[in-house]
Amino acid sequence: MNLLASFFSALRAPRRLALAGALLLAAGGQARAQAPSQQLRAAKTERLSQLDNARIAFFTSRLSLTQDQAQRFWPLYTEFITRRRELNRTGRPLKREQIEALTDPQIREHLAQIYITRQQELNLEKEYFNRFQKVLSLRQVAQLLAAERDFTKEVIRRVAATPGAPAPGAPE
Repeated sequence: MNLLASFFSALRAPRRLALAGALLLAAGGQARAQAPSQQLRAAKTERLSQLDNARIAFFTSRLSLTQDQAQRFWPLYTEFITRRRELNRTGRPLKREQIEALTDPQIREHLAQIYITRQQELNLEKEYFNRFQKVLSLRQVAQLLAAERDFTKEVIRRVAATPGAPAPGAPE
């Protein structure tokens, strides 16, 4: 099905139906005949793409975006998400095994880097808060923050309810 057609049909469907359909898309995935590492990378990329599509349907419904707002908001939000993901990659917390192998000064340096990354994330959010207000009403910006939180909770709930899925926080 054409991605745009499914997106616009989701906009016309009732909110719960659109959410359910988008999340079902995110839960499904097809394996390809590839080498295992390529297959895992392709599957992860596919899951991220499906998750992004589900996010678009969920947020568009929650924020009641007009077509004009959607055209201006989504490129901006995609830029924000990309920058936030880049920051998250650099600021991953230490695993228990790593802590045992490090000296106290190394641990202190790592923790300091985590706090620097958190501050950078906060600065990024503030920057985009101001940029989002140029496209959305203040009420919609507040709804966006709530929608992000609700979407994350819903994804975690669905993953936890999927038989055979790893528990949230478990290594893949």
